Amino acid sequence: MIRPGFFLALIRAAILSLVAALVIVPLIATFMGGFKSVGELRASPLGLPSVWRVETYTDILGGSVFWGYIQNSLIISFSAVFLTLLLASMAAYIFAQIRFFGSKYIQAYLLLGLMFPFATAIVPLFLQIRDFGLLDNPLGVILPQTAFSMAFAIVLLRSFFQQLPKELFEAAYVDGCGYIGFFFRFTLPLSTPILATVGTFVFVQSWNNYLLPLVVINNSAGYTWPLGIMRYRGEFMVEWNRILAFVSLTILPALIFFTFTQKYIVAGLTRGSVKG
Repeated sequence: MIRPGFFLALIRAAILSLVAALVIVPLIATFMGGFKSVGELRASPLGLPSVWRVETYTDILGGSVFWGYIQNSLIISFSAVFLTLLLASMAAYIFAQIRFFGSKYIQAYLLLGLMFPFATAIVPLFLQIRDFGLLDNPLGVILPQTAFSMAFAIVLLRSFFQQLPKELFEAAYVDGCGYIGFFFRFTLPLSTPILATVGTFVFVQSWNNYLLPLVVINNSAGYTWPLGIMRYRGEFMVEWNRILAFVSLTILPALIFFTFTQKYIVAGLTRGSVKG
């Protein structure tokens, strides 16, 4: 006799398989497209290449331009992650552990950043960056990305910090440990999962950001990898096979970073308390 739970598990598996296919199939098609010619790519975008042309990938990997784009993207992304985790963890710790007049209003003001999309602020943001003299400067991209990631990071970090046992802080306070010492000695080491979660989201968002570097960076030597795609767009023809190969190579760092941090992401989003 078939149990009722079997059909629910079957439906769940079918839905998850469909979602996985929607994610994996475009990635595979992008990777395969780098081995095709432009004509074959238009004729059969989802099929296997009739002739595997590895020179498209080797030409990109053998050029210094590609590695320059990757280096610029890594510098900007890791800097944004570091600043976001440092500043957001401090702010979230204060909101979670210290009660002071106006704290709720300050939190509400910071959380307003979740209500507005990034594109709505691009014009005043460009004017501000220009006035500070940060055009064609990585800081002109790093600082705004950090600012727009703060609200999301504070929400996650504050909820996690609030669930740390109060007895732990009381015991540390008796031993002479203040708020600053408790933050660096206990809070941050115990918050590795949620820090990895926030860091991964910030890294992927910064890595894939196209609009802000497009507005701020005009010198091709400072391009990030999304801007580097324009290198394969000619006046009369677009080299789609090179673009797909370039995209396949440049998303690898984000996939590798996500693969190594996925267990911390799950732990950070599902862990509700600290037992000890």
